[in-house]
Amino acid sequence: MGDLTKYSSYKSTEESWFLKIPEHWSIYRLKHVFGITKRIVGELGHDVLSITQTGIKVKDTESGAGQLSMDYSKYQQVDKGDFAMNHMDLLTGYVDISKFNGVISPDYRVFKMTYAECESQYLLYTLQLCYTNRIFFKYGKGVSMLGRWRLPAENFKNFLIPIPPKEEQTKIATFLNYKLAKIDRFIRKKRVLLNLNVERRKSFTSQIIKSDTVQLLRLSSVTKFEERQIERSDNETYTPIGLYNRGRGIFHKEQTFGKDLGDSTFYYIKEGDVILSGQFAWEGAVTLASSTDENCVASHRYPILGCDLDIIKPEFLYSYFTISEGFLLLDLHSRGAAGRNRPLNPRRLVKEKIPIPSIALQEELAKIYHNEERLKATVLNEIKIVEEYKTALIAEAVTGKIDVRDFEIPETLDEETYEDLEEELSLAAEDEAEYQTEEID
Repeated sequence: MGDLTKYSSYKSTEESWFLKIPEHWSIYRLKHVFGITKRIVGELGHDVLSITQTGIKVKDTESGAGQLSMDYSKYQQVDKGDFAMNHMDLLTGYVDISKFNGVISPDYRVFKMTYAECESQYLLYTLQLCYTNRIFFKYGKGVSMLGRWRLPAENFKNFLIPIPPKEEQTKIATFLNYKLAKIDRFIRKKRVLLNLNVERRKSFTSQIIKSDTVQLLRLSSVTKFEERQIERSDNETYTPIGLYNRGRGIFHKEQTFGKDLGDSTFYYIKEGDVILSGQFAWEGAVTLASSTDENCVASHRYPILGCDLDIIKPEFLYSYFTISEGFLLLDLHSRGAAGRNRPLNPRRLVKEKIPIPSIALQEELAKIYHNEERLKATVLNEIKIVEEYKTALIAEAVTGKIDVRDFEIPETLDEETYEDLEEELSLAAEDEAEYQTEEID
C-alpha cells in the first residue's frame, strides 16, 4: 500500500475478519454504537428512497421506471444522516448514509449513530466492507438460493467491529475519501474510453444504413428464431444467462442443476446469436453472444435470432438494435402499462423491415465491433482489478493493517498527483495479474 507502514504493536482478537488490531484500538458491538429506529410515517407525499449498490437514491415514482409499492402507509421515515441497510438481502444488498429526507421500505433497517466517540464516515466504510467482502453473510439466516439471506436484528446488534480513537477514525475516513476519489476518477476515465468506442461504432452504424447499398428487407426473411432446446437432466449443471440493459452485454448466472432451473423452457446459445430480453428489450437489453457464451442456456423469455450470413451479419443486427432506429422498433413492439412490465412481441418485431447495407460495409462494422469488444475485455479486467485493490485498501485501513495517521493529503490535486496514483494503480493491477496467473498455473 505504497509508503504506508504498520502500527508498532497489535493485539489478537477472536474475530475472523480482524484477527489482530492495533494495541490501542477497541472492539464494540453495533448496539453500543447505533440505535435502531422504526418511525412509521403513515401517509404519502414524501420522497421514496431505495438502497442500491451505489448508495441511497430517490425513486422516480412519477415515470413508473422502478418497481413501486401500492401502499406507502407502512414505510419508515429516514432523515439526512441516518444509516439504512438492506438487511433482507446480504448477497446483493448494501448500506449507506442518506443524503435525503424521505421514506423507505419497511423491509429495510434504519439506524442512527448514538455513540459520540464515533465518526460516521469511518463506520460507513466498515459496514460497506462487511457487504462487499460478505462478512455479514455468515451471521445471516434464510435461503441463499432464493436470494433471501437476511441479517436478524440480534445478530446485527451483537456484531463486533474495531473502533480506533475518534481522531484516528477521522484520519482513516479522510485518507479513504481521498484515495477512493482518485481511484474512481481512474475508473471513470476508463469508462469514458469505452463509451467513446461504443459511440464510434453506433455512429458508423447510423452512417451505413443511409448508404446507397441499402436494401429494405423484412427481418423474418434474413433471420430465424433459434430454438435449440436442452434435454434437461436433473443432475446435470447448466449456466443460465441474463442481459444488462442499454446494450451493455450478457452475464452468466451461477451454474444450476437441471432440477432447479424452474418451469421455463431453456435453449442453448451459440456464438453469433443475437439475444433479446423478452421483458426489457424496451430498455435496450440486447446482446451478441461470443465464444465465451457457447453452450450457456437462455430461457424462453430471451428470444434468440440467428442471421442469414450471406445477407446480414450478427454484428450489424446487434448494433442496429442499439441505435435510435432499432431501439424504436424494440420499444414499439414492447407493450404494457404496469410499471416496467412491457413484454416484447418478437413475432411482430420480425415482421418489420430494416435497412441492410452491403456485406462489405457490414464487415467493416464487424471489425469495429470486435475491436471494441477486445478493448472492453481489457478495460473491464483493469477495472475489476482496481475495484479489488479499492476493497483491499478499505479493509487494510479500517482493520488497522496500515497506519494512515501521518498521511498528508496534497494541498493541490494537480495532474502530477493524479499520474502518481495512476502509476500506483497500474502497478497494483500488474501485481494482481501475476498473482492470478500463478494461481491458474
